[in-house]
Amino acid sequence: MLKIQAQSNIPTDYGMFTVYAFSGSEQDWSPHLVWVAENTDFDKPVNVRFHSECITGEVFHSKKCECGQQLNAAMKYMSENGGVIIYLRQEGRNIGIINKLKAYALQEQGFDTVEANLKLGLPADGRNFDAAVEMLKILRIKEINLLTNNPDKLKSVEKSGIVLNRRIPLEIDSNELNEGYLIKKKDYFGHLLEKI
Repeated sequence: MLKIQAQSNIPTDYGMFTVYAFSGSEQDWSPHLVWVAENTDFDKPVNVRFHSECITGEVFHSKKCECGQQLNAAMKYMSENGGVIIYLRQEGRNIGIINKLKAYALQEQGFDTVEANLKLGLPADGRNFDAAVEMLKILRIKEINLLTNNPDKLKSVEKSGIVLNRRIPLEIDSNELNEGYLIKKKDYFGHLLEKI
């Protein structure tokens, strides 16, 4: 069972956020994080982003995905409009950084993002959003607008008892290195992408 293990205010390039560390144990060195913009009104539908960790895209600015740009756009949106970013420790669609790098090596041999995971005996997408829903409930958020292109995230909220008021698209322009990845997200996973 998750609970708040620590919290603090953190100033960012996008404004002030209150950050909560959620885990089942205070000894957990990789807790989920919830970033709440300072102007968030919990009495209205709350803007929410479920965002899975991507060290390659967010920290090192990899061009193989749009994760870092999505996180930046979400932080900017929440700072301007109020809202919450739920940062889930699910690196590489929840296969971990070592397997993610192995999958990238297979992609260099011509496999696409799904084929590479499956060749490694891993799920195409091993993520789960139950923890995100649990954290929303702990924070007593009852109605949300979800920033996402991913239908699985929408389904996770729709079955949770939390009211999904509307979806807010969070689409990033492709580049020459991630266009195939985005096409696969749209064609295989059914992501709601209009620009690709």
